[in-house]
Amino acid sequence: MHGHAQSPEVAASGRARLAPFAYTCDMKLTQTVQKGGCAAKVPALILREILGGLRFPPNIPGVTVDGALFDDAAIFQISPEVALVQTLDFFTPILDSPVDFGAVAAANALSDVYAMGGRPKTCLAILAAPLATMPAAIIQEILQGACDVIAQAGSSLVGGHSIDDDTLKFGLSVTGTVHPEHVWKNDGARPGDVLILTKPLGTGTLCAGLKRGAYTEADIADAIDSMKRLNNVIDHLSSVAGIHAATDITGFGLAGHATQMALASAASLHLRFEQLPLFALALASHERGHTTKAHRSNADYTATRLRCSEKLSDVQRLTLYDPQTSGGLLLSVAPAEASRVVRELSANFPGVAIVGAVTALGSHHVVVE
Repeated sequence: MHGHAQSPEVAASGRARLAPFAYTCDMKLTQTVQKGGCAAKVPALILREILGGLRFPPNIPGVTVDGALFDDAAIFQISPEVALVQTLDFFTPILDSPVDFGAVAAANALSDVYAMGGRPKTCLAILAAPLATMPAAIIQEILQGACDVIAQAGSSLVGGHSIDDDTLKFGLSVTGTVHPEHVWKNDGARPGDVLILTKPLGTGTLCAGLKRGAYTEADIADAIDSMKRLNNVIDHLSSVAGIHAATDITGFGLAGHATQMALASAASLHLRFEQLPLFALALASHERGHTTKAHRSNADYTATRLRCSEKLSDVQRLTLYDPQTSGGLLLSVAPAEASRVVRELSANFPGVAIVGAVTALGSHHVVVE
């Protein structure tokens, strides 16, 4: 972190050599906070109200994507061949394991770069920790979990900032690169496109159940593995031809992020519930009442723009509002390329599925059959 003198080892290698972990504390990280992961995001309706009252500075030349359309990251073009992708994301603990929490937080932050069609290059850590009550070994494990995922992404942790705070929070500011002509945005969905989701849904309810003691981390291992999985789809595709729009599904749930893509694209997204990939315990967890405040705020956000079939049960509808942490990418793909994209991603994204299609804008932005 910035603001301290470097040891000779760091100065020589550019990287600190972390000492072996002396122990793992029995502290349950999820019990130290009221809400965790992307379920802790400011509700979309409130965020839009706050941002709507601001006088933003004018964009300087080179800014091609800003926050106007609630896209996943900003784009700043620096040459005809290279544009920067800039994003940041941090949150409170969603898991009890420090290493896994760090890994999930890192994968979640890196996802925004992948959602823009880019590749992450450098990361800065954002850390707030209650130093009086939390052993340093736990903080070290969180950072190591993040470092392991950053390394998988072929990126570097180059610094960051830390503060002593009452509540643990961790995340990354990430800079990536993308060719200016190959940027994926959330405003390019076209009528006729096929919608593809790369990861199953249900992390919000499963982690809510974990926090309440209904599940162990072993019970929801499939969701934890998914949250730690990088959304690096580009390296597993023979080409990106036909991918017209993308967004990652996080705290606003599938309904919220699909609504934002539909609004930005001036189109309607039609989803088929039976085609949605779900974690094994997701529906049962919702049935048991493991929900969050974000479920309600996501339902409020999409109330006037979402139409659900009367055949969907209340539990099934909750899945649409479930706040995902490090969820999958929602891709809008030309129909001729959709089968290839699913086939090529299936080995690394076992939950990838075709979940619907894009149509011309109708009476609702998102329709779920």
